[in-house]
Parts: sequence; structure tokens; C-alpha cells
Amino acid sequence: MSDQSVNSPEIYDSTYFSRAAYEGVSFRRFSQYWWSNRFYALLAQKYGAREGNVLEVGCGMGDLLAWFPHAYRTYGVDVNLWALLLARKNVPQAQFLRLLAEDLDIFPESYFQIVIAKHIVEHLHDPFAVIGKVSRLLKPGGLLLMATPNLDSPMRRLKKQNWIGYRDPTHISLKQPSEWLDMLKFCGLVPFRVFSDGFWDAPYLPLLPKVIQKLLFGAPGGLQAIFVWSIIPVYMGESLIVLARK
Repeated sequence: MSDQSVNSPEIYDSTYFSRAAYEGVSFRRFSQYWWSNRFYALLAQKYGAREGNVLEVGCGMGDLLAWFPHAYRTYGVDVNLWALLLARKNVPQAQFLRLLAEDLDIFPESYFQIVIAKHIVEHLHDPFAVIGKVSRLLKPGGLLLMATPNLDSPMRRLKKQNWIGYRDPTHISLKQPSEWLDMLKFCGLVPFRVFSDGFWDAPYLPLLPKVIQKLLFGAPGGLQAIFVWSIIPVYMGESLIVLARK
């Protein structure tokens, strides 16, 4: 696959959520995907404003925004037209736009109380520029919730090219946690909680059944998701998760 095809918005089509890192993922109620969306939405509500405008960059099928109550005005942007059509059915009260993250300038300055970028920055040519645009969109005191693959994960070294962060060819901007934090600070965003999500991408070990490994390795992340904690250290998970204020 050429660099041009990997970086083209057209690669995010009706097949995107059934291949690469998403292959075999269940989207049903109480699946890992379901708990993840609940976790991020409730985490944003816990640390962000209790009402106002919320933007999700890379909103996919809208399943995260569906967790926000009517006190919020929710907006989602994505380049995947197939996913956006589903999002409009899943969350009819939200506003969805087909838009590149690089084109967020269409929104007014200081328009959002909360911006969520869940596993989107690693897909961007210039994440630094996009983070700068996000900072512009946030009101003073506004919240950014960002997640991206964690290059400090010990499982990256264990699984090598089969690590979750490497399995998606559209991950073109993988960086160390320190680099992401420096970007945020340079753009006027102050990280106040930096943590991870545990080891949820079993199997990690040979011979031991996968279902047992999911329970063994995934328990800390599962408990964190259920109780909406933010306590797992960065070195103990597959994702870097950052809460930052404008």
C-alpha cells in the first residue's frame, strides 16, 4: 500500500471498522468498545463542564457522543462518510460534519467547553497543527481529552510489529508520551491527568488461553473503565490518555 493511499481520507470507508486493528472487534452493548466509549464520555463529563458545546474529532459512528445528556450540544467531525451516516442515526440530536481535522477552523474561536480526540492524532500528518487548532476552539478553562497509542507500553516491545499501535497502517504519527505532552503545553494546554488504560490487547503470552489472558491482563483497565477512574500509570497500558485544560 502506497503512502498516498494510507494517508488519503478515502481509506476510511465502510470497511475501516472491520479490518486492521478493528478486525474481530465487537460493537455490541457491553463489549470492550461499548465500555471504552462510556468511559471516555463519562470521564469528559467528570472533569469538564456540566453543560455546553462538545466536539469529538474523529467521531466515527457517534457511539461516544451518544453518552452525553441533553445539557450538552454535541458535534462530531470525521472523514468517514459511511460512519457519519450511521452516527446521524445513532445520535440524532448531535450535529455531524464530514471534515478533516485540519479544517477545524470553520468553528468559532472559544466555542467548545470540551473537545475529545480519542485515537485520532496518530492518524494526522501534522498533529501539532491540529492540537493548535483545538486549543483555539476551547474556551478558557475548557477541557481536552486525548488518547493515542502509547509507545512506552512494555507490550510494544513484547509484541513487536503485532502491537496494536502498529497494526493500523493509517497510524502515521506515533510519538513518545513526552512529545505529546510537550505539544500540548506549547499550544497553551495544561495536562493535569496523564495515565493509561491497561493491557487489553490479549493475547500477550503463548500457550495460555486468550480468554484467561483477557481477564488476567485486562482486569485493571476494566475496573478503571467501569468506575471512571484515571489511575493506571502510563507504563502499564496500551494508550496514553491525557486530560488537559486551556
